[in-house]
Amino acid sequence: MRAKKKDIFFQTLEDMADTIVQAADYFSKHVADLKDVNVFVKDMKDYESKCDGFTHTIITELNKTFITPLERDDILKLATTLDDVLDGLEATASRFYMYNLGQPDQYMIQFGEILRESAYEIQKAIHLLSQKKLLAIREYTIRLNDLENQGDQLLRTSITELFATVSDPIELIKRKEIYERLETTTDNCEDVADILETIIMSNS
Repeated sequence: MRAKKKDIFFQTLEDMADTIVQAADYFSKHVADLKDVNVFVKDMKDYESKCDGFTHTIITELNKTFITPLERDDILKLATTLDDVLDGLEATASRFYMYNLGQPDQYMIQFGEILRESAYEIQKAIHLLSQKKLLAIREYTIRLNDLENQGDQLLRTSITELFATVSDPIELIKRKEIYERLETTTDNCEDVADILETIIMSNS
């Protein structure tokens, strides 16, 4: 007997979550030891383009599918918010190149680690969503909220340190923007958790 084919929406959301994990792993590893910024930026762009493709698949399928496994609006919101996470990673990577930043500092490395952990929590939650194990998702949404709080705290610490130690205004502007962009990406991860909470409430 052949295994039942997975619903296209669940499959594509899983593909997106898996790509976010690959991208966040790659980002975290390379931010900790940035050897070639050109390769880093190109590879992050490739991950981002792949995720855009999955978003496009979901929109196309929503336009032609009569019965969907979840509310259409929830599927679309979840896909676009997952896409925002990868957009945030890619936009940060591109700024390392645009700003000729040199080696990332300890705070960027710590943000990379928070985002890597968040990506894994998202992946676990999305795979549970596919299995319709809705209540089990809560463990991961709580963890995503906690990681976002860590991101908030890290932003405060990094900016306080920045203004205390960096006197060059250009360097200050560059680093501040990167910290803020990274923190916004942790917010995007929390947005995924919020949408999952909405789906749990309306379907369980």
